[in-house]
Amino acid sequence: MQHAYDEHLSSNRYYDRNFDAPAAKILPGEYFVSDQDMLLVTVLGSCVAACIRDTDSGIGGMNHFMLPDDGGRGHVSSSARYGTYAMEVLINHLLKMGARRNRLEAKVFGGGAVLASLSSSNVGARNAEFVLDYLKTEKIPVVAKDLLDSYPRKVYYFPTTGRVLVKKLHRVHNETLFSRERDYKDRLSVTKVEGDVELFI
Repeated sequence: MQHAYDEHLSSNRYYDRNFDAPAAKILPGEYFVSDQDMLLVTVLGSCVAACIRDTDSGIGGMNHFMLPDDGGRGHVSSSARYGTYAMEVLINHLLKMGARRNRLEAKVFGGGAVLASLSSSNVGARNAEFVLDYLKTEKIPVVAKDLLDSYPRKVYYFPTTGRVLVKKLHRVHNETLFSRERDYKDRLSVTKVEGDVELFI
């Protein structure tokens, strides 16, 4: 079944031998939802990830996004549309799969000050503040969070149970994370959010 949001759906699937489970890797700007016993994995620097699930059915998902850098001018409304879109795409897909809005819970991660080029405009802190404000407005309880600080994180999320493992990466062995976030940041500055997503209630 084709969704309007398919271009943002992660297609990076693999088998995680460590956890002996199928897994999906979520890159910047992507999300994934599942009702299967599997693992969702992402690595976060300045970006944030929201892990949201229906506590009854175990239908859950994860997104990975960043607000565009406005050069520190602090005008939130236009950049917040990108975060709002990332959240609405995830929540709508969960609801389409049968999750119930009143049973959703969230766990949020990321927003570290890890890139010198981004820390000047405080983008990690803005991402963290945005995701908490958004979930509060939508009345989705945040039951766990690991935000801010100065290190990247690797997040493992098991949607059926809600279990999360966060690995703090005190030393990043290659530049992949940083180049991915820089590329994503550059893409955000030139792309427009396509319309607004209607949020299913």
